Amino acid sequence: MRNHVLLTGATGMVGTALIKKLLQEGHQVSILSRHQQKISGVNVFLWDVQKAAIDESAFQGVTTIIHLAGENIADGKWTEKRKKEIINSRVESTALLYQTLGKIKHDVSSFISASAVGYYGDCGDEILTEETPAGFGFLPECCVAWEKSVDRGKTLGLRIVKLRTGVVLSKKQGALPAMAQPIKFFAGAPLGTGTQWVPWIHLDDMVSMYMYALKDITIMGTFNACAPYPVTNATLTKALGTVLHRPIWPFSVPSKILELLLGEMSVVALSSTNTSAQKILNTGFSFKFNQLEAALSDIYN
Repeated sequence: MRNHVLLTGATGMVGTALIKKLLQEGHQVSILSRHQQKISGVNVFLWDVQKAAIDESAFQGVTTIIHLAGENIADGKWTEKRKKEIINSRVESTALLYQTLGKIKHDVSSFISASAVGYYGDCGDEILTEETPAGFGFLPECCVAWEKSVDRGKTLGLRIVKLRTGVVLSKKQGALPAMAQPIKFFAGAPLGTGTQWVPWIHLDDMVSMYMYALKDITIMGTFNACAPYPVTNATLTKALGTVLHRPIWPFSVPSKILELLLGEMSVVALSSTNTSAQKILNTGFSFKFNQLEAALSDIYN
């Protein structure tokens, strides 16, 4: 079945790859953007979340909305102003989409949204399922508000899917280039204790999961979007060193230094999130990359 997908956050790493896949499979794609731009094969419409302005014609013929929009959490220190911007960019953009759907005629039946494993906070070695309660701190607070705003779509009769995303691995964008940079210059070392769990997923599998949620209308609810085998930060660092043919120092970067450099945002690197992928596996979804070494080899070779 061919869908007409309206995509937000389309210029990000996942959005860009997802557009390519959607077009390859013959789906019609429209995007909402803050700026006018040309993307081959894509209809571009404007919106301004802060001004609550949106081109209502963007929804014409749309069957599914995939909502990826949100301020980058790693784009600057977490001042109180910045934290408010991060939450509002997710909550208010979702509200604007629903407000528009509530006052126009439309064919939208599904709303698939990004979320994040930051929902769980720092949980040590605890295995985290979708039923695990939210943690404490800014990231869980952000994710709870984000998911609550998405769940309001149920009152519109929409099928809701929320994908709690881990660290998406890609060569040119996201967290991986930042991790690889010091390793390339022979300065690689684990962060903090190095024992914190990192829930990773290859970009190809992330795109496949969105496509899976799009095409299988029985899929609904919340899913951890992470590979079945999370690894510790030390293991990830060593694996990167192996694939980049660089040594890793036998000591780690102290947590205090990261806290000094990054402030509260250091929790992104230091939190331990040992997620389970069993729920999405139980639906029949198959990962292309289950093991970190295979994922990194694909990315760098």
